[in-house]
Amino acid sequence: MTRPAEAERAPRPTLRRVLRRAHLGVTLLAVTLASLTLTVAGFIALRAYANHNLHLIATSMSYTAEAAVVFKDRAAAEEGLALIASPEEIADVSIVDGEGRVFAQWQRPADRSLFDLERHLGKLAFTSPVILPITHDGVEIATIQLRGSAGGLLRFLALGLAVVLVCLGLSAMGALILSHYLQNGIVGPLQGLAKVAHAVRRERAFAQRVPPAAIAELNDLGDDFNALLGELEAWQARLQRENASLAHQASHDSLTGLPNRAVFEARLDEAMQEAAGTDSRVGVLFLDSDRFKETNDRLGHAAGDAVLATVAARLRDGLRPTDLAARLGGDEFAVLLAPLREVADAVRIADDILASLEAPIPLPGGDSVVASLSIGVAVFPDHAEDATTLLHQADAAMYLAKRLQPGGRRLAGTGDTPSEDREIPIASHL
Repeated sequence: MTRPAEAERAPRPTLRRVLRRAHLGVTLLAVTLASLTLTVAGFIALRAYANHNLHLIATSMSYTAEAAVVFKDRAAAEEGLALIASPEEIADVSIVDGEGRVFAQWQRPADRSLFDLERHLGKLAFTSPVILPITHDGVEIATIQLRGSAGGLLRFLALGLAVVLVCLGLSAMGALILSHYLQNGIVGPLQGLAKVAHAVRRERAFAQRVPPAAIAELNDLGDDFNALLGELEAWQARLQRENASLAHQASHDSLTGLPNRAVFEARLDEAMQEAAGTDSRVGVLFLDSDRFKETNDRLGHAAGDAVLATVAARLRDGLRPTDLAARLGGDEFAVLLAPLREVADAVRIADDILASLEAPIPLPGGDSVVASLSIGVAVFPDHAEDATTLLHQADAAMYLAKRLQPGGRRLAGTGDTPSEDREIPIASHL
């Protein structure tokens, strides 16, 4: 049960290592087989040559030993055998008379460390001794029995083994060098492809591309992969744009482009938390149109939309980069002022907003109107300690301003009187 899990955890060999082993193994096998084949062929050829040479030597000995056999001169016969056999590859030679008795013989002194090896190799190479008759006047008087020495064959095999080892070493070096170039041509592009694939999977880096490869098939694979990455990159960019558009639509008013109530409340919470840690203030302006329904009913919905869009633009233009204007719904707007040093700063900004709305708003068709907004002002922590209460205080102050003096502003929780009368009629200007 545990073997499959252990196999999964075991490190897998890299492609470079597999290719190196395969190239080296194939090269060494091929060189070894070729060397052994040549060695065996050379051994067979050398054995045939040695057998032929032994017959020639035996013939020469038969002529040399003829007189010594005739005159029964053992010493001369052995001297003649030693003279001819010593420089040749002969293990032993003997002269056997007609009665089967050894008349003379010679044996090569052998190194005992190599004697057994030479003897076994000699039996393998020379399966039977060379036997030739010694004749006198056409009559066989004795025979020469000659056995070849395997010393020459042993030296040949040793030389062949040395050549095989040298060839194996050189072949291994050559195989490693050629394998290195081949691996760079195959493994390099595949590693580049794998690197880009990992970056795409882990980091979504669709902009990366696979470099060209020298091998046509790998280059085509890289081109196809790059084309796929291009499509994925375009798909990702389109998806990001769509997501950004959906996120903007979900958090902003489509008519005015201002953030909606959810965004405003979230920003208000964050601003109050930051202000609590820095001993600063946060102001909220609650704005509501005084007679927007009258304008919308009298001049049409297109005119009402134009009024709302213009009011939103003037709110946005009159604020600091750190402030936020939002449309809460219908003709209600809210402004977040953060940070503030004094309550009077929020009142001043409210007055600036009212002043910016005194300019006529152009409408479709050439008409224009002047908008009238009532503003309620509330400041944290002076008027409330939490966002919900602060927004409620600003809303209540706005309704008080709308009731006491439309088109003015009112500060929450104080005895502040309404602002001076403003003549901000909502009327058509032709």
